[in-house]
Amino acid sequence: MIQKGHSSITSLLLPVMLTGMLLFFPTAVFAVPPEPVVETAWWVWEIALFIFSFFLGIVAVIGGVGGGVLFVPIVSSFFPFHIDFVRGAGLLVALSGALSAGAPLLKKGLANLKLALSMALIASISSIAGAMVGLAMPENIVQLSLGAAILGISVIMLLSKNSAYPEITEPDNLSKILHIYGIYYDEQLGKDVSWQIHRTPIGLFLFVVIGFMAGMFGLGAGWANVPVFNLVLGVPLRVSVATSIFVLSINDTAAAWVYLHKGAVLPLIAIPSVAGMMIGTKIGAKLLTKVHTRVVRRLVITLLAAAGLRALLKGFGI
Repeated sequence: MIQKGHSSITSLLLPVMLTGMLLFFPTAVFAVPPEPVVETAWWVWEIALFIFSFFLGIVAVIGGVGGGVLFVPIVSSFFPFHIDFVRGAGLLVALSGALSAGAPLLKKGLANLKLALSMALIASISSIAGAMVGLAMPENIVQLSLGAAILGISVIMLLSKNSAYPEITEPDNLSKILHIYGIYYDEQLGKDVSWQIHRTPIGLFLFVVIGFMAGMFGLGAGWANVPVFNLVLGVPLRVSVATSIFVLSINDTAAAWVYLHKGAVLPLIAIPSVAGMMIGTKIGAKLLTKVHTRVVRRLVITLLAAAGLRALLKGFGI
């Protein structure tokens, strides 16, 4: 009797339970097994990073912006890497590009060591302070600050008008004391071009700010070195681009030690990036005197604007 009554109650409750599940938990009844997530193999990202860094090296030298200012915003926005590791690799990328392109530019007489060392000495000190501040900031604040800085840089580059051969009537006293002047052979003009600088104290102050931002965001500093050399100090454009390479090598070395000490340099990111950059910059250094820099400059500005906007969106969690 008990078993019979129990079975009858169960037979009455079963339809009610099924109806309730259909009404309130339809996914529990008709649940479809989730599709397996397809993850990209790690070596695919390594190859992509190498190829990207290779072309970046070519563009960076011709455009005179250094590799870090393009590497950090683009890789942090479109590659699945943490911003701290990207900034650490960005400094090494800019450093390797500078060291790779430095020798050919020096042989051609385009780079000036006295000018580079004078500005890089003070900028390297501020870059260490910038690196320490940048690593102490939260990730979203870094992304927002990076996006704003990159968009600002792209606007400055868009509005600034470089002068290929600035005319300076009289150098300032500080540049005379430091013996900063030079002469180089211009292939387009087919003759030697002599140059000198002025407003040296203003240039030194600007390089303090440039060094701090370079260390803080791991950007390198080619984006700012060239305009300051060319527009403020009055250095010819080609000499400005070439000398900027040497300033990068000193500034980025100082800031890179901070990232290395904090463990923010990951070999899986740094090695393919540095390898691609060094190969690309050698090609870019050979093309520097043959390719029109205006076209490359417009490409650089477009890439910077897109990467800066992407970094802002990531900072806002979009």
